[in-house]
Amino acid sequence: MKTIAVFCGSGTGADPIYMEEAKKLGEAISAAGIKLVYGGASVGCMGAVADAVIDGGGEVIGVMPKKLFEAEMAHARLTKLHIVENMHERKALMAEHADGFMALPGGIGTLEEWFEVFTWSQIGYHDKPCALLNVNGYYEPLLSMFDHMIDQGFVKFNQKDVILTDKDSGSLVQKLVNYKSN
Repeated sequence: MKTIAVFCGSGTGADPIYMEEAKKLGEAISAAGIKLVYGGASVGCMGAVADAVIDGGGEVIGVMPKKLFEAEMAHARLTKLHIVENMHERKALMAEHADGFMALPGGIGTLEEWFEVFTWSQIGYHDKPCALLNVNGYYEPLLSMFDHMIDQGFVKFNQKDVILTDKDSGSLVQKLVNYKSN
């Protein structure tokens, strides 16, 4: 794995553990010698992940829609910043750069970005790993929802099995590094 795409919030969350884990994730990515591609912001969990990768000597690629760039949210210390027209272009460019995907706790945008690449894996557009950093049990309701969808016959049981999860960022980075597609 050369580059990981991380989807996460521009907010900090209600519990300080989210920012702490975002920083730990950035440290783990940098220590593993992996590049980061992410939304390009300097704030919240996004900023914390990027800062930790940069501070660890790693490379960070930001991909930001023009509208957000104009709102002055862009990180000033990135290795490379791509300004794109819209969110569709952002997701496509991030996916093009990435060898794997991870979502930290975040909001609607985080879930939407992660679900799109996860859906792409389900329909065969890529065979890259898709992971959820389950900090503070954040993704437990979502994982339960997958069980419900399986029980109701809308999702095949093996589709949930390809989601990599862990509550520890370093362990999850290693799962991504060791991932072998089927």
